[in-house]
Amino acid sequence: QVQLVESGGGLVQAGGSLRLSCAASGRTFSSLIISWFRQAPGKEREFLAAIRWSGSRPNYADSVKGRFTITRDNAKNTVYLQMNNLKPEDTAIYYCAADSASAYFTRAYDYNYWGQGTQVTVSS
Repeated sequence: QVQLVESGGGLVQAGGSLRLSCAASGRTFSSLIISWFRQAPGKEREFLAAIRWSGSRPNYADSVKGRFTITRDNAKNTVYLQMNNLKPEDTAIYYCAADSASAYFTRAYDYNYWGQGTQVTVSS
């Protein structure tokens, strides 16, 4: 079992930045992948970025490449999503998800463990 708790959401103006945190507890092991998704009203949950607990290069969706950065701090059991140059269309609930896998999954149904989500609102 893996427990995930997101934090760091809020209201920010367009062009601003936010850093989201995902604190993991329970079973954390080298094959664990932590990913960030978001879901806007009326839309499907969208993959943003993923990182393996043990290292290796992160994976990003094309829509956020160059603006969002995913990092991890194993000592704090925390994964971060740094979001820069935010746009109104980035407004959504942001979730972190986790599962054990040999490859980066980008579909929400591939992940068994989810946090409760944190709201990000970008004003124009």
